[in-house]
Amino acid sequence: MVTFREMKVQEIVEDETLTTEEKIARLREIESEARGLQRAASESPMGDDDGWQDELRQVRIALDKLGAKEPRKGAASL
Repeated sequence: MVTFREMKVQEIVEDETLTTEEKIARLREIESEARGLQRAASESPMGDDDGWQDELRQVRIALDKLGAKEPRKGAASL
């Protein structure tokens, strides 16, 4: 079963009106949102499978296909 977010990722990748940089930026937004939701889900008393791991994997695959580099990791900030 394909999720809404997976369809959105595919839409972005296939959108010929967007530049590669624009596609990467939009995918990064989805990735950031999914990570935030994953963090929130991990803090709830629900089960271990928050459902966001597959979403993040789809975004990562799309970013890799577009040649996106991993963002630099810095010190955590408040």
